Amino acid sequence: MTSHRKVAYRQLAEDLRRALRSGQFSDREAMPTESQIAESRGVSRSTVRRAMQDLVAEGLIYRVAGRGTFPVSPADRYLRSFGSIEDLLSLSVDTLCEITSPLQARVDIEAAGRLRLETDQVVSLTLRRSYGASTFCVTQVHLPPHIGTAIADFEELSVARMRSSLTVIGAIDERFPGLLADAEQTISAVPAGKAPGEALDVVVGSPILRVDRLYSDAAGNPIELAISYFDPAKYTYRMRMRRQGS
Repeated sequence: MTSHRKVAYRQLAEDLRRALRSGQFSDREAMPTESQIAESRGVSRSTVRRAMQDLVAEGLIYRVAGRGTFPVSPADRYLRSFGSIEDLLSLSVDTLCEITSPLQARVDIEAAGRLRLETDQVVSLTLRRSYGASTFCVTQVHLPPHIGTAIADFEELSVARMRSSLTVIGAIDERFPGLLADAEQTISAVPAGKAPGEALDVVVGSPILRVDRLYSDAAGNPIELAISYFDPAKYTYRMRMRRQGS
């Protein structure tokens, strides 16, 4: 019985996935409800719900409370798989960065503490990253002063509204080859604040994804703190894990 339900939802997910990719559902209109899909496909609502959960996780559809479920436009959909430092560095290959607040020295007690600095001074910038015509991420970057000073001559990071494919960690890797050795990441769901909400064009207070990355050198010394906010309707994060010994 359990096996039958498992096969049913996977088959339904594949059918819907194919329909979405062929453009059967308009990204401007809500998809049929779970009840409607269950009736038209001859399956239970629980089967439909499980299939839809998979499609949400894959970034193919998103839900809006009180309005329904909508397809994510292919032009707005960004899927990224991360499994290594090289994957993080390759973020510049298919996305575009726009500097909204260029590199500048500032006092930030919390960021300085997380970077384990002896003073409260950091070098910070804010950027938003887009894929196609869609902004899917806004990021605040904090650096130790010596790192910030070393990359300050990159025009792509020091001029407001400058657009490029450069990443901050890519600039650091270019200036200090081999320095980056480790990245620790924390992912959480948070309500959208005013600044991230406006940058991502989402309702303030609605749930968005927050990803904190602390990059370090081989000795464990932090070299960058990046705090990013993602629109979950436009971004899918995928990670593959393997059992030890397999």
